[in-house]
Amino acid sequence: MLPEPAAVLNPAPTRPAEPSASPRPSPRPVARIAGVAVHLPERTRDVAEAERELHRRNPKVAPRIPMVSRLTGVRRIHVADDDQQASDLAVAASRTVLDRAGLRSADVDLLLFASATQDMIEPATSHIVAAKLGVRAPVMDVKNACNSVLNGIEVAEALIGTGRYRRVLVACGEMPTRGVRWDVPDRSTYAMSAAGYTMSDAGAAVLVEATGARTEDGFEDDLAAELAGLVEPADKPSGILASVFTAESQHWDVGMLPGGGTVNPRDPERSYFEIDGSRLREAFVAFGPGPVEQALAAAGVTIDDVALIAVHQVAVAYLADVHRALGVPADRTILTVADHGNIASATLPLQLATALESGRLRRGDVVLLLGLAGGISMGAMVVRW
Repeated sequence: MLPEPAAVLNPAPTRPAEPSASPRPSPRPVARIAGVAVHLPERTRDVAEAERELHRRNPKVAPRIPMVSRLTGVRRIHVADDDQQASDLAVAASRTVLDRAGLRSADVDLLLFASATQDMIEPATSHIVAAKLGVRAPVMDVKNACNSVLNGIEVAEALIGTGRYRRVLVACGEMPTRGVRWDVPDRSTYAMSAAGYTMSDAGAAVLVEATGARTEDGFEDDLAAELAGLVEPADKPSGILASVFTAESQHWDVGMLPGGGTVNPRDPERSYFEIDGSRLREAFVAFGPGPVEQALAAAGVTIDDVALIAVHQVAVAYLADVHRALGVPADRTILTVADHGNIASATLPLQLATALESGRLRRGDVVLLLGLAGGISMGAMVVRW
């Protein structure tokens, strides 16, 4: 039986969940982001024109004026080919990141498919990605809506820290355009479907590696640390410095794609996104700056040390609220949602890749990764590139 929606469940304000964070950073990080790549489908869709077509198909329901594109500021989205799957987008990005690093599929110790989208309910899409890449390593899926990639990096870092794996490939294939409704029966359905018209397809891949080789006597670790000290301050190592993750799961119903599970196993009418945009916006803003402040403190840096802030983006209009609520300066972010749409958990890799290509991100820079996802959850990760 489903829990009741948050609107019914919340007669009184609830105390925010305590974010999970280490009280102090490790002397040196155990893992680093060694590479990032994004694959954007060549086919694109003009959002305003798509809305005009929506009105032609549903003249009594959808407005004649393209309201969604005007209100969100999203101009264009990417659309995968009809014969492509989420795994194909993940594979394209993964091949790029491995090629750039001079690695083969055999060099991957663990493959995580981290995405809100999946090829099918079973098997885990990570198996399909691994088969297409020729990876013969353990695999698993990590799924948490638009925070999937960030949570995938979190899992990779934790497993690397145990010494179990040295190199983890976090692969993502987002294809939310397959869950958008174009035949809208009434105004209320249109309102719950509107956010989907800005959703976009993309693949992404993040390579997470151990910061030092592991040997029984620790010699290579000590040597790596000594050499690193010659080229960079010993107290400013490259790697994942700190993370804070938190969730307010009573808001689980503000954004759903409710078909295909045990609740609605075979109902085609529940196979489309149902998103309450205003409630989702309010829930994100309610997180406040606490998780960001804790992550920065755990990393031993301040917001003034941060060169780039990659933040999940669903609309241009929401960004000012996010910046203000989370206490982050707007001039250190990169706007991607206007020309690429909401690409779910591939958003942060896209901003990292864009910053690298434009020269805004260089080795030694501190990056703040901010993830916001339906469910709802938030993640803040501090990385020295």
